[in-house]
Amino acid sequence: MRLIEAIRSALSAIMANALRSLLTMLGIVIGVAAVIAMVAIGSGARNLVDSQIRSLGANLAIVTPGNVTQGGARLGAGAASSLTDEDAHAIRREVDGVVAAAPFVQGGTQVVAGGSNWGTRIYGIDGDWFSAREWDVAAGRTFDPEEVRRGDIVILLGQTVARNLFGEDDPIGQTVRVRNVPFRVIGVMAPKGQSAFGQDQDDVVFVPLDAGRRRVIGRNYAKDGSVGSIFVKFADESDIEPGIASMTELLRQRHRIIGEQEDDFSIRNLTEIANTASASANTLSMLLAAVAAVSLLVGGIGIMNIMLVSVTERTREIGLRLAVGARPRDILSQFLIEATTLSTIGGALGIGLGAGAAYLVAQLAGWPSLVSTNAIMIAVGFSALVGIFFGFYPAQRAAKLDPIEALRRE
Repeated sequence: MRLIEAIRSALSAIMANALRSLLTMLGIVIGVAAVIAMVAIGSGARNLVDSQIRSLGANLAIVTPGNVTQGGARLGAGAASSLTDEDAHAIRREVDGVVAAAPFVQGGTQVVAGGSNWGTRIYGIDGDWFSAREWDVAAGRTFDPEEVRRGDIVILLGQTVARNLFGEDDPIGQTVRVRNVPFRVIGVMAPKGQSAFGQDQDDVVFVPLDAGRRRVIGRNYAKDGSVGSIFVKFADESDIEPGIASMTELLRQRHRIIGEQEDDFSIRNLTEIANTASASANTLSMLLAAVAAVSLLVGGIGIMNIMLVSVTERTREIGLRLAVGARPRDILSQFLIEATTLSTIGGALGIGLGAGAAYLVAQLAGWPSLVSTNAIMIAVGFSALVGIFFGFYPAQRAAKLDPIEALRRE
């Protein structure tokens, strides 16, 4: 019952000086709003980075050509193709934990359909590509093994290409020309969205690997069986590091690289890159929240200041309460509850303001935001702790007043 009376008394004291109380809460309101908004924006950014990188596919490594030396001249990484589709087959057969090894070639091209044309990226791929990249078709079908083996002139369109060439029409069964080669459309890929590098992953077309090499991108891959890169998918993330070591040894043997000779290939762990990017986004989120939390401390100092003023103004009231039997701890509780109520109300207002600010940023700037329950609970809890921490000294000062001296003060 005493707690209810103390809360009622605290609310009465706050309402007696409503404008001053509102200005005092302003620091807490701004602090909590800043924490909520910054954490929401940071969490949204982290989720965006995660989804963009994970759209490449989970548990992936990529093998790319390394430095090639010709006539004593080091041509640099990727200057010449040093990988073949046989390398991919060997990786699939001999490296533990590998569930797919997808060799591919790529280039830029113009795709023409009737009176429409569109410049896009073209990939020559085999059947492992779809499982490695975890990419399905939205309409039609993927390549069957015989089409890949024969290098048939069939094609899959990304969503962006299909929309720009055919609009609302069904492209399945239609013919598109790629460098004057007529390809029959057999499917449209499911949407992938934007990559972590800001690239539209749906602005792409796929053809069988051999058709891409011989009919579209062949001049860049003169050596029979050459490929640009190989995506390697592992069954589990724990398989990636030992798998990379095994792939390195296997490719060195296949490419006859001995001793201290430099590798003519490079292997990157895309999952590690994804985890690093996610950790960086998380660190940024925490940094933003820490900066915003400074506003809460400023608000707490404001509460301490106003509570000290309140103690001075209500000295006679405190003396009277003590004189009629109130204990020092009752006075301490009253002023602590007052300070905590001020900061908690400010925290509640700050939640609404912060959520609104996060939503506004998301709408105006296209930046994602995610207001989490944990962030709300932490912000409110922290604002209450600020009230207790900064309200304790004024409350203790009030509780230690001598009732006789307090009653003598004007």
